[in-house]
Amino acid sequence: MSTDAVEEARKRLTAAAEDLDTDGIAGLVLEYAQRSGVAPFWAQVCVPLLAALPGRDGTGIAVEHALSEGVRVGLDVHGRVPRRPYPPDGVLLAGAEQETHCLGLHALAAALREQGRGCLLLGPALPWVALAGAVYRTRPHTVVVWSQTPVTGRAYRLVRFSRDFPSVRVRAAGPGWIEPLPAPLDRFTSLIAAARAC
Repeated sequence: MSTDAVEEARKRLTAAAEDLDTDGIAGLVLEYAQRSGVAPFWAQVCVPLLAALPGRDGTGIAVEHALSEGVRVGLDVHGRVPRRPYPPDGVLLAGAEQETHCLGLHALAAALREQGRGCLLLGPALPWVALAGAVYRTRPHTVVVWSQTPVTGRAYRLVRFSRDFPSVRVRAAGPGWIEPLPAPLDRFTSLIAAARAC
C-alpha cells in the first residue's frame, strides 16, 4: 500500500471506531483488503492502529472493542465462498486454551482464502483436548495455534500436542509465544510469512 493509502485507511478506520460504527469498519476492511490484499492491509494499517489505541478508560475500551469487532467481521467476510467444504489436508486455526483474543487468526484465514487455500478457523480459547479432536476429524496438514499473552503461550503444551500428531505441522502464531520452541516447531512472526508457510 502507498503511504497515502495507508494514511487514508487509518484515518477512516479511526473515525469509524470513534463513532463505534462496527458495520462501517467492516465495510472499510472489505474495501481496503480487496484493493490492497489482506497481508499488506493487516501489516500496514490494522496492526499499527490496534497498537495505538487510546487509554484503558471506559471510552477507550469501547473504541478498541468496536475496532476489533469491525475488523473481525470484515476479515471474516473477505473472500468467503458459502458452502465451500473444508478440503482434506487443509489448515486448522485455533486460539490456545484460555486465549480470548485471536484477531490475527481471522487475518490469516482471510489471507488463506484470498490465495484459494482451504482453512478451518475454530476461534479463541479452544481447549487442547478439543483441538486434538478436531485434528482427528479434519486431518489437516498444518495446525496454527494463536497466543496473545505468555499466560496462554506455553511452549510445553505445544510440544506435547505436536508429539501427539507427528504427521501434522504444528505452528505457533501471536506475540504470546515467548519461550523457545524446539525444532521442528516454530513461530510465525508475520502474516505474510504465515500465509506463505501454510
